[in-house]
Amino acid sequence: MGSSASKRVKNCLSNSTQFDSACDSAFSHCLSLTQHAFEGVFPYQLNTASDHIHNLISKSNAPQPLIQKWVPTPPDRSQVDSALRRVTSPDQILGPVVFKAWALQLYTEAVLSGAGKAVMVRVPVGVAGIVGIGALTRPSPQLLGTFVGAYSLGVALSIFLGLSA
Repeated sequence: MGSSASKRVKNCLSNSTQFDSACDSAFSHCLSLTQHAFEGVFPYQLNTASDHIHNLISKSNAPQPLIQKWVPTPPDRSQVDSALRRVTSPDQILGPVVFKAWALQLYTEAVLSGAGKAVMVRVPVGVAGIVGIGALTRPSPQLLGTFVGAYSLGVALSIFLGLSA
């Protein structure tokens, strides 16, 4: 299958000019909120920056497909803080390079979280349908297990392959 899901998402977002532009705009927005008194963004501003990035991408004419599909709402405060801890110390002012690294980490984790939730919903629903049909038709247990396994693998694979959109 190639690279891991997180690498696929990270590559897709880092190569997106729209995501890059949204990060630049959010960084500038945060600097304007402090009237350009500082050379970076404070950690307490990151939740606002995340919302700004999400709004810019969601409301554009051609939204970034991964964010549009897997991140319907802006990441919450715990995700913002988790991404910050992975990139730098929580009390450091973020310059433009670290800010982009933080945004990339945040939205990569948010996309993977959304995709993981989709797997957790789709697989049990499909398996219940297969088992229900199996109860009516009474196939052999091995055949029913094969159908369940193939369906589960198919759902997981389709979501994984969709992470490079």
